[in-house]
Amino acid sequence: MLIIQNEKLLDFLKSSYTLGDIQNISSFLQNQETFKFPQLDNGLFSAATLAEETEYTGYSSVWVRDNIYVAYSHYLIGQIEVATKNIRTLMTYFKKYQQRFKNIIEGEVNPEEIMKRPNIRFDGNNLEEIDQDWNHAQNDALGYFLWFYCKLVREGSIKPELDDLETLALFPHYFQSVSYWQDEDSGHWEEDRKIEASSIGVVIAGLKELKQLLTDARFSAHCQYKDKSVTAEFLDELIDRGKTSLDSILPSECIQPAPQERRYDAALLFLIYPLQVIDIEDDITNQILNDVIENLQGDYGISRYLGDSFWCRDYKDIPEAIRTTISIEREQWFKENNRELKIGEEAQWCIFDPIVSAIFGQKFQKTGQKEYLEQQTYYLNRSLGQLTGKDSGFGEFKCPELYYLQHGQYVSGDATPLLWTQANLRIALKMMEQSLS
Repeated sequence: MLIIQNEKLLDFLKSSYTLGDIQNISSFLQNQETFKFPQLDNGLFSAATLAEETEYTGYSSVWVRDNIYVAYSHYLIGQIEVATKNIRTLMTYFKKYQQRFKNIIEGEVNPEEIMKRPNIRFDGNNLEEIDQDWNHAQNDALGYFLWFYCKLVREGSIKPELDDLETLALFPHYFQSVSYWQDEDSGHWEEDRKIEASSIGVVIAGLKELKQLLTDARFSAHCQYKDKSVTAEFLDELIDRGKTSLDSILPSECIQPAPQERRYDAALLFLIYPLQVIDIEDDITNQILNDVIENLQGDYGISRYLGDSFWCRDYKDIPEAIRTTISIEREQWFKENNRELKIGEEAQWCIFDPIVSAIFGQKFQKTGQKEYLEQQTYYLNRSLGQLTGKDSGFGEFKCPELYYLQHGQYVSGDATPLLWTQANLRIALKMMEQSLS
């Protein structure tokens, strides 16, 4: 079932595309400002473009993870300067707060003190931390930064200073100090802590990129903290610990006992693309794809996981203070108010269909098998179908964060447009161009 929110797109959508068709779609959406990415003067991006009535969401803040995806999408279409300006500013932020890394590496702070870990959500205008309780134990966010920063340095797009390399050295030592391969973190969804395959996998991707970078003696000579050098052997040991743990958990997200156990989670898709921690031809790739499609895919998008209460059914009926708080407090409110969430009432997110399309695109480009191109096309069309229609209060052709069930009808969430969704849709279109080339 293919649901199209904006009927004007029906003139563009096809079951089989030419390269010209995709270029026409991209051009049309560019003219509709679907791919408008408001950028702060320092190159960072807020999570969403907000109106006065949606400021309550807090999405005017900067998230490290979201910024990596937005920067990566610009990188992919050749707008390298946008990507490098963003990543340089993120490095400036981490240098400013590098004491948070050092305190944990030196054992002066217990990693269980979550607010004393490196903060992954902050005020982008002044690079200041936000004084609000938050689940900052997010190894994946740090792994994403390490992955993309090292990638840009390796390719010559960024020329790091000495203090940049010294800051890079903090990341693997930090991951060692928190034992990332068995660390209970809050992961992509910033919720209750558990040992998550998706977080472990992102850190592995970051460590691998760092290892490749340090094959260049110009960088390896200065990538150290005090007397702690970052050697290939040190990185291999960290990577191997992560791989052993990851292999024991996949295809699940978490195999700890309930309530932490989670069999299906769409965040695992990111380990296939863009991170390529899991090979596109591995059986585990097909297993994760099938798990998501068969268990999390809905008509309007793809749920993050079964039983997700964030923007679940009738979410706007919940007090605003509860809607915007951390997950532990939200779940407590649900219990106290006898609010039961039924499977199938989770929000259906718009960030995943473009990634599924990109994954099938990779499979097609690798094998040339027509059925993969058909699947790539289908999930691109699902992604395009999620763009808002003429009756949307957010305007036409916007990329929502998600669709949720409000009084029996699916409507877009208040974080519309979400820049992460915009980034992923643009990635999916670029991947389709590559398949058709």
